[in-house]
Amino acid sequence: MITLFLIVLTAVISIAAFQDRRLVDKMIFYPPAVRQGEWYRLFSYGFLHADYAHLIFNMFTLYFFGEDIERTYRAALGASTGNLLYILMYVLGLVVSILPTYRQNRDNASYYGLGASGAVSAVVFAYILINPMNFMGILFIPVMLPAFIFGALFLVISYQLDKKQAGGINHLAHITGGVFGLVFTLLLFRWGAGIDLLNAFIARIRVDSLSDLIHFGL
Repeated sequence: MITLFLIVLTAVISIAAFQDRRLVDKMIFYPPAVRQGEWYRLFSYGFLHADYAHLIFNMFTLYFFGEDIERTYRAALGASTGNLLYILMYVLGLVVSILPTYRQNRDNASYYGLGASGAVSAVVFAYILINPMNFMGILFIPVMLPAFIFGALFLVISYQLDKKQAGGINHLAHITGGVFGLVFTLLLFRWGAGIDLLNAFIARIRVDSLSDLIHFGL
């Protein structure tokens, strides 16, 4: 339910912003404005997207992984507490994922950022932590890998792309958001529910054959 609410809220604001440049200017991540005290931009930028493809990809990913993590949070932490902490992870994912970018570009008057990718990455890596052997892949590419391998490759590739500043995509936010989601969930379950997700993660990784490492097909 929380995941669907976040998707609907993000879609409504993003679609409204497609038609309203003033709304974009008010909410987009813009380092000079943040320096002048508009700290809300560290959060509000995540409800804007560049176009429908950007919006649909992020929201599809959030729906696919977020529903599972939302249920897991509720089961481990209680319904009300789990819901609140799941929202907190998403909101902090937006803020934390953009902080390194802000540090690098705080004096850059030409830099703008938008999109929920950092928070979505937090959700995806929480999923990887809890389900390391579930197969994951990229939309429309018929090769699937175990989540723990997919996550490691994602981080390495994102790091390389970030060094090259490739594609006008904030790869650093993907990395930071993913690491945040993993660490937040790890610590939260340890302190809030007495569950050692790290040992559970290691114990779940089991490779008996090649079919445990790669799957072809969608």
